[in-house]
Amino acid sequence: MSLTDNKKNKPKMANIELLRCIAMMMVVVLHYLGKSSLLVNLTSERMESAGVAAWVLESFCIVAVNVYMLISGYFLCESSFKLSRLLKLLLQVFTYSVVIGLVAAVLGLVPAEELTTYYFVQILFPVSMGHYWFLTAYVFLYLLLPFLTMAVKRMTKGQMQLALGLLLFAFCVLKSILPVRLDMDEKGYDCLWYICVFLVAAYIRRFGIPFLQKKGRGITIYLLSVALIFAGTFALRFVYLKTGSLGLLLSVCMEYNHVLVLLASVGLFAAFLRVHVSDKISGVICRIAPYTLGVYLLHENLGVRYAWQKWLGAEQVSNVGMLLLFTLLAVIIVFTVGILAEYLRTVLMKGLHKVFMHVGVYRVLMDKLAAADGLFAEKG
Repeated sequence: MSLTDNKKNKPKMANIELLRCIAMMMVVVLHYLGKSSLLVNLTSERMESAGVAAWVLESFCIVAVNVYMLISGYFLCESSFKLSRLLKLLLQVFTYSVVIGLVAAVLGLVPAEELTTYYFVQILFPVSMGHYWFLTAYVFLYLLLPFLTMAVKRMTKGQMQLALGLLLFAFCVLKSILPVRLDMDEKGYDCLWYICVFLVAAYIRRFGIPFLQKKGRGITIYLLSVALIFAGTFALRFVYLKTGSLGLLLSVCMEYNHVLVLLASVGLFAAFLRVHVSDKISGVICRIAPYTLGVYLLHENLGVRYAWQKWLGAEQVSNVGMLLLFTLLAVIIVFTVGILAEYLRTVLMKGLHKVFMHVGVYRVLMDKLAAADGLFAEKG
């Protein structure tokens, strides 16, 4: 299941489904680098070439989560709220959280001292406990969807520009220009930021951005922003190593709600809106893309979150060549296993659904869900 679950758009938007796959691969890169020793601490006085290369990769991939949400927002702003879709998503998250979490505990992948009541509460209530922070933010965003879509559809271009400008100033621009850490800043790990990203996607869907409609400008914005993200990060590191100041801001350019990261995300998204995918591969892409969320739910489970990097050789990396090779292999393996796992889960759930449809109580529940969905369906 994809976050949009909008099947009728997929054959026409294979370019965006391709971007969805690439964004999830970028997420794997971020977690491979960040949850191992490969991403050298910016406070370190000495950084080898492999460490610098890791930060270059980080700069290219830091757009991943924003891009994933831009894709969801681009489709969701034109769709209606469905309680059935929300429940399917919650079931999907719960299944991965509990099954993988318990298997990891039984196999000893989780240290005994970490098998606390808190651990089991986290896997039993993954959304409320922030087991998967992105899904927690997304679920709360989806609960607000009826209000957001109604507002978006009624607002004029001028109204939306002003409202969105104020939101971005408060949650993005301000933290990007001030040389202090704001207490209200959650670094983009919250629902409020993804409401902002959702509205950016909705604005692009409704009104477009003329500047980015010209060929090549989107990818140029992305590459330029990536270069500035890397340069800004290492400029802050240089200042810190020389003066000892700005220690709290060393990674600010790499945070999801930094203006450079947002610009890079929008640039990449706009570039893919213009990409043409041949008919030969569009079908394959559109079949794979709906299963990408399983990649995230599998490798970011608490039970394996800090283990799979070691399995895939992160500790053996000693130079730039090995870094690039091992990172590529990690992406291929994790992405492939995650897609297969989600495909099997989907097949199992469809089979169980067919079986349960023979149960009267279950049929009644499905009818009530359909009625609830109908309350939000477009009329006329």
